[in-house]
This record gives sequence, structure tokens and C-alpha cells, in this order.
Amino acid sequence: MLIKKYAAIDIGSNAIRLLITTIIEQYGSETKFKKTSLIRVPIRLGDDVFKLGLVSDDNYNRMEDSMKAFKLLMKVHNVSKYRACATSAMREAKNGKSITEKIKKITGIDIEIINGNEEAKIIALTNLKKYLVYDKTFLYVDVGGGSTELTIYSKGKSVLSKSFKIGTVRLINELVPDSIWNQMKLWIKDHTKKYNQITLLGTGGNINSTYKFSGTKLGKPLSYHYLKKYFRTVESFSYDERISKLNMNLDRADVILPALNIYISAMKWSGAKEIYVPKIGLSDGIIRSLYLNN
Repeated sequence: MLIKKYAAIDIGSNAIRLLITTIIEQYGSETKFKKTSLIRVPIRLGDDVFKLGLVSDDNYNRMEDSMKAFKLLMKVHNVSKYRACATSAMREAKNGKSITEKIKKITGIDIEIINGNEEAKIIALTNLKKYLVYDKTFLYVDVGGGSTELTIYSKGKSVLSKSFKIGTVRLINELVPDSIWNQMKLWIKDHTKKYNQITLLGTGGNINSTYKFSGTKLGKPLSYHYLKKYFRTVESFSYDERISKLNMNLDRADVILPALNIYISAMKWSGAKEIYVPKIGLSDGIIRSLYLNN
């Protein structure tokens, strides 16, 4: 038996995460990926970047402290390999490259700023594949703080992908024009109309939270009707009530509605009646990419 630990750092627009996974290899058995630790730091880089075009000094300092802490946590966990990826906010930040250089110099952590297509490819390395059965067509929707990644899967294979600058942090700051919504609507309609039936695959913190709240048995889908009903329920609560009565995190309570709106819209435009929630994300894909490259 061979046991090792890998780590993934996901620097998103709404939060920064460190995932540490124990990988267990045993002759004659399928490799096991066991989540050992997950730390989520609510640093909303998108608030700076999508309004001002750069990461503020305050958020940079918080990000630097997070990387120092992550470095120590990886050390005490005896992590043998790691990969750090930054997405939408850092892609657009004018000072994104200088920040990665400073952090590498101070902490030794090398941060890659990846594009939307690379992000989708990394996530596709996860156990997402077990849902991609040959006789079904899926529209995969990953909603982040800065962007939404769409991929159509048919006969178990990726057919087409597209990234749109529609994310929850952009939406709460009213930074998404109607033209971008229309572009996504047309893309979904045009590229799904030739298929008889579409099922959604949804990833992202907000759909994971929704799935957990629903109490649905793991592996079973949520219906379009349930998502619309849950949207109305959440909408009926104030921001404070979502925290106190629905037990949401502070940085979840304000982005949950725009996130649900994206999933509901994608279902409506594609004609999907159900959405499966694999409960995976970029950090899971990063771990798999490290394993496969090794």
C-alpha cells in the first residue's frame, strides 16, 4: 500500500480554499482519494477586481497571510505535492501577475493564473465522469464568483465549452449587462436544441449548499421545480435571516440568489428537468491533475 498527501489551492473570486487529500494506492484496488482537510477563507477578490480592475492592498495582505498559513498547514500534513490555481478575479486583475510574483518570493507558493477552458478541463478530471453515461446528454454548469463555465457532454465525451463573465460577485455588484446574459442564453439554446433531452450537471459552492439543504439522497438529482421553489423561499428571507434562520455563511447569504438564477436559467433555456450535483470543484480536479501528471 502506498499512501501520500496532495494539496490544492483554489483562488477564486468569492473565496480561497486549501484542500488536502490523502491518496491511497493498493495493488489490485482502485485508487482512493480521501479528503483530509478543507479550509475556506472568505476573501472576496472579485469585489476589488470587478469594480476597480485590481486587487486592493487590504485583500492582498489577507491573501499573503492565507498563503503563509496554507504553506504551514501543508508542511504539518506532510503534503508531498501541491498546485495553486487562480481563476476569474486574478485573470482580470491588472496587478495579478505582480501579486503572484510577490507571493512566490515571500512564501515559495507558485500560483498559476488559468483561463476558463483550463478551469473546465481540470474539473472534468474529477469523478464527474461517472455521471457521463453514454446514452445521456449533459449541460455542465459551473458557477463561480466571476464566471460561469459551460460544457456540453454527449455520449460520454465533451462536445463544446464556453466561459461567460457571469458570476455571483459580478451580479451582486450589478456588473453583468443584459448583452452578456443574452449571449449565454443564445449559446445554450443554439447548442442544445439538436438533442432530444438534456440533463444539467451543476457544480459550485451555492448549488452544493442548496443540495445539502434539500436533504436529497447522494447521487439523486434535484428537479427544476425544486430549484424554483427554493429560490422563492430564500428570496422571502432577508440577508440577516438567511444567516440566522437558514444557517448560511455571511459570504453565501448574498450570492445564493444570483447563483440559483444562473442554474435555473440554464435549465429553462436547455429544457432540462433535472440537475445532478456531484459536489466537486476546481480543488478536487487539481488533486486529480497532480495524481495523473505524477
